[in-house]
Amino acid sequence: MFNTGLWKFLTQPVMGVAFCTAINFAVSPVSLAQGQPVLPASKPVIPTPQTLPPNRTPIIPPQQVSPATSQQLDTNYTLGGGDRIRVNVFEVPEYTGEYQIPPGGAITLPLIGSVPVLGLTTEQASDEIARRYSRYLKRPLISVNLLSPRPINIFVAGEVTRPGSYTLSLSGGAGDNPGVQYPTVLAALTTAQGVTLAADVTQVQVRRKVGRSGEQLVSLNLREAVQTGQIGQDITLRDGDTIFVPTASNFDKTDARNLAASNFAASPSTPRTVAIIGEVNRPGSYLVTAGGGGAEGGAGGLPTVTRAIQLAGGITGQADIRSLKLRRPTRTGGEQNIDVNLWQLLQSGDVNQDIIVQDGDTIVIPTATDLTAAEATQLASTTLSPNTIQVGVVGEVKRPGATELRPNSSLNQALLAAGGFNDARASRAAVDLVRLNPDGSVTKRVVKVNFADGINEATNPILRNNDVVIVSRNGLTKTSETLGAISGPFGVILNVLRLFTGF
Repeated sequence: MFNTGLWKFLTQPVMGVAFCTAINFAVSPVSLAQGQPVLPASKPVIPTPQTLPPNRTPIIPPQQVSPATSQQLDTNYTLGGGDRIRVNVFEVPEYTGEYQIPPGGAITLPLIGSVPVLGLTTEQASDEIARRYSRYLKRPLISVNLLSPRPINIFVAGEVTRPGSYTLSLSGGAGDNPGVQYPTVLAALTTAQGVTLAADVTQVQVRRKVGRSGEQLVSLNLREAVQTGQIGQDITLRDGDTIFVPTASNFDKTDARNLAASNFAASPSTPRTVAIIGEVNRPGSYLVTAGGGGAEGGAGGLPTVTRAIQLAGGITGQADIRSLKLRRPTRTGGEQNIDVNLWQLLQSGDVNQDIIVQDGDTIVIPTATDLTAAEATQLASTTLSPNTIQVGVVGEVKRPGATELRPNSSLNQALLAAGGFNDARASRAAVDLVRLNPDGSVTKRVVKVNFADGINEATNPILRNNDVVIVSRNGLTKTSETLGAISGPFGVILNVLRLFTGF
């Protein structure tokens, strides 16, 4: 009797506690757990990796993000001012809504107030909002979806035609829509009107912000992308990216021509101002354009060195086309000095020597020191020389005046073009050659004429533009004209006397 009463006394409280505990676990629905607010704890509990739901990542404090050097860029989309997002709070529809992120990057949510999401991915923003709601809801389930992405702002610097800041729009869908298209590096370079011909496209740098204080840097080889089709080099851009195109340390003529043919280089149809000095007929500054005003068939109509020479009236007979210099200013304030051998272009057809010029280039054509007569004659027949030169032949010739000749024509050719000597009056032994030099001085020398000689500096020199050949009178003509001048007044007096005397 005693044992039975004692047993009931001891077991009834224990069974009651166990029964109540079992009922509590059985009737705790998810909606009750998340929907009923609880008093805020004295110190918020930040979720750890062990307590996060599956497929969630913890928030990384900004101080733990160190600037990256050269590595694969983070391609996750980060939120910023202008994005439109949807915040879903599971089974609490009154807390769910769509929000436009303001420029400051913080959105205002029910119950928890302002939440900064600038620089966070959608997943990181979900975790941050869940952490803040955990003060009021038990095990909150939060998702953030991108509804409409903002246009991205990027900066393009270095060897591009128009460096500066650009705003690029995204195309297609957004968020969960796989059709969204982000602008790429090549698209950004095209927007900046292309890279210059001084660019090194094998080391294009893209700098990207990571989180709120870190950054990454990656180097791209766009030449490899063009030559082999490796589109992995043409990465997509994110808001705040900076693209820098460096200057090539060594200019390669073949690479430069291939670069000019790509669609992310400066358009060849864009006019460019080029200075040309030295052994050309009209030194100065010229506006060089593609498709006209230059050498016939020169480099397929591209604005090249030969086209600029043609605009300057062609080379003179003293030009050294083996040692041209092209000085090209760079965006970094330096200068590229490029050797050009147009003789190699004429002899072997190396079109890479006919470099495409760009705005600000200066072409220097030096004076030849060892030009042979054969080379001079060959140059005269090329498109580098002007079509004609003008030489004045005056004095005792049959057709005195200005005469147009082929470049590098000789003295004998000029005399024949003027109809030859006036047989009765001309001095055939020698003529005077007057020349205006590039420095402004004038030289005059006597040249003995021999129509049997070939081109040589002594008796049959090559003429330059604006040379003047003077053919003097022979001795008999001079004497007769002198006597005529002396006897002229006496003849007038004699005629007057005859009038009065009747003779």
